[in-house]
Amino acid sequence: MENPLLEKLETYYIRFKEIGQLITDPEVIGDMERYVKLTKEYKELEAITSAADQYKKALATGEESQSILDSEEDAELKEMAQLELEELSEKLPEMEQHIKLLLVPADPEDSKNVILEIRGGTGGDEACLFAGDLFRMYTKFCERKGWKMEVTNANEGTAGGYKEIVANVSGNGVYGILKYESGVHRVQRVPATETQGRIHTSAATVAVLPEAEEVDVQLNPGDIRKDTYCSSGPGGQSVNTTYSAIRLTHLPTGIVVTCQDEKSQIKNLAKAMNELRSRIYAVEYQKHMDEIAAKRRTMVSTGDRSAKIRTYNYPQGRVTDHRINFTLYNLAAVMDGEIDEIIEKLQIEENTERLKETGL
Repeated sequence: MENPLLEKLETYYIRFKEIGQLITDPEVIGDMERYVKLTKEYKELEAITSAADQYKKALATGEESQSILDSEEDAELKEMAQLELEELSEKLPEMEQHIKLLLVPADPEDSKNVILEIRGGTGGDEACLFAGDLFRMYTKFCERKGWKMEVTNANEGTAGGYKEIVANVSGNGVYGILKYESGVHRVQRVPATETQGRIHTSAATVAVLPEAEEVDVQLNPGDIRKDTYCSSGPGGQSVNTTYSAIRLTHLPTGIVVTCQDEKSQIKNLAKAMNELRSRIYAVEYQKHMDEIAAKRRTMVSTGDRSAKIRTYNYPQGRVTDHRINFTLYNLAAVMDGEIDEIIEKLQIEENTERLKETGL
């Protein structure tokens, strides 16, 4: 019988063998950029061919069991063959789905580090407090993932929390996981300042930007205005005594970034330049994401900052992600950084949509 999936996999086997030979070629090894690119592709193809080998083995086992059922007269052998076929009827669709998902081209941005920005939105002091709660949630999540988080700029709220906080997050595959968090996060709870016990609704905006490398964006120094000023907030004796804080304005786009977490002006400038490069890159990347979103049913990973994506309801202990209508009743755990289940559901939804695009 014809198997379209196996036919498609043959091209991946050929390419896997070809790259396996290339990465042992001294000429390729000498070209570091090409070598790194090929070894990355080799690892991706290794995962596909390994899954394909298991799938082929399962198909062969199925054919053998069917042959026993068709030709053998021994009742015990036929019973074993029947059980094998029943087990395979459950396993094969799962294996096929797994292979198809592996064949979906990965977003090259997914492996990048990110700039995480959280801003208090509507709701005054309560919105700032909620922005602080979200920052703590992501801090805990990043700790559990083994990622490094560095705050580059923070503007605290008058009653606590943050009017705005910006951080760099680095680690393995950060953007591919955190990109689902971009959008408006809404909270429903009784604020600490509320005397009559009324539930208020506030919001905070989260933006997750893929960190741009120098090769992604070339900045013209003449397009950038640099201002220095005294840092504010925690930082020891040097605060308000040295002009270490940096503000960069990109004149063509009007994008402004600030960095004041380091005592060194040079270090702050390097971080600010990195953030500026990423914000400019994000403008073009957003256009690309909008084009993709227009073709899809959901806005799972569009990065649209104006879209209300999630509600945190404290009285009911409920968290609802509106993009996929998914609800959890473990708010305390979620606010403690346990957002894996929500992100996994969003990844499945997006992969399903991307799978439809491939026609597999």
